[in-house]
Amino acid sequence: MKSGSSRDALRTAQEMGYVTCLLTKNTEHIKKQSEFPEVSLMYYVDLDYPPEVRNAIMTLKAQNHAIYAIVSFVDPYCGLAAQLSEENRLESFTASALYKMENKLVTREVLEDTPYNPRYLVVNAKNREQMEKKAEAMLPLVLKYVESNGSRDVFLCKTKEDYRRFLNRLLRNYPRGNVLAEEFIDGRQVIVEVLATNGTINIIAIIEQEIMINRNHFIVTGYNLVTKDETENYRKLKADVKKIIEKFGLVNGPCHLEMRCLNGEWKVIEMNPRISGGGMNQLLSIGLGINLVKETLNLALDEKVTLEPKYRIPTFAQYLTVKRGGVLARITGKNQVSQSPGVRFVFIKPRRGKQLYPPINLGNRYAYVIATGETGEEAKTNAQKALEKLKFHYY
Repeated sequence: MKSGSSRDALRTAQEMGYVTCLLTKNTEHIKKQSEFPEVSLMYYVDLDYPPEVRNAIMTLKAQNHAIYAIVSFVDPYCGLAAQLSEENRLESFTASALYKMENKLVTREVLEDTPYNPRYLVVNAKNREQMEKKAEAMLPLVLKYVESNGSRDVFLCKTKEDYRRFLNRLLRNYPRGNVLAEEFIDGRQVIVEVLATNGTINIIAIIEQEIMINRNHFIVTGYNLVTKDETENYRKLKADVKKIIEKFGLVNGPCHLEMRCLNGEWKVIEMNPRISGGGMNQLLSIGLGINLVKETLNLALDEKVTLEPKYRIPTFAQYLTVKRGGVLARITGKNQVSQSPGVRFVFIKPRRGKQLYPPINLGNRYAYVIATGETGEEAKTNAQKALEKLKFHYY
């Protein structure tokens, strides 16, 4: 959690004058509390066992801490945080809607009678044989474990061999779970960032994604902030997104949708009940002047929420992956990157001694640069040329 929306939220909350308490099941965070100066209190809690989370909240109250908000910016716990807010009579996001978005199968079921689902099958250990011919007839397809996040447990299957191999892997890892087999929709993928406030569905931004496929995994390597979204296609996208959000009953709270267009119709690839991770908050802040993490916290705190863009600057985020793995010895070019034309933000994740891997999930992206330009193409070129100056050296 060196970066991302969760870290942004902690820093922002501290800047807003609040005492921050991090409940985490990551033992590394507990060991390295000094690396989190924006965290006032940190407790180890099994977040997958709600009674333990409730006990932690009761302990804070018993210590005379006044709790103003309970929020999560991490997929599996957004619904739980909203539910705990309700239980503690705090201003809360719509827990029922967030829970639905956390599970990919439930998302498909909510959208069952709409044009927004791609074709899909539900496969598990019990029905895999009877589903095999149906799935193979859909090739190429995408296999997803229904509770995966961060592109983990998501595989592109082009052949029957791919399908059988990756289905075996998923069912071996999740023997009692369900796997979605979805038709593969080719073409540009976009993120739509949303914050619902008192029933109003505010579309914050549309971001075009650049995606590489490595060893059957989808890895997002670039994000282009759309500053001119009044094309017919994007007007339809925004209207469709509002209809989709209404189906989920989201009255208050954040979410983002990943969408692709098939024969003029927008399809939901997936939904998540939070702002996108990585550098999304910085991208929106640089390109639109909107600190979406702060406005999400304002909503949780029942404070004024301001979502009007201050400007629209072409902005692009380029991510770095490595072609070969190794143990990191040193990094060169950091100063040249930050001083490159148009560069507004640089983040480098790994430290010396860290084992690096070629990308099979979003966690294998090791740096990113956010740059601006007079046009979207110039912003992209600035970001890419700057990042080329960064070099990882192995032992």
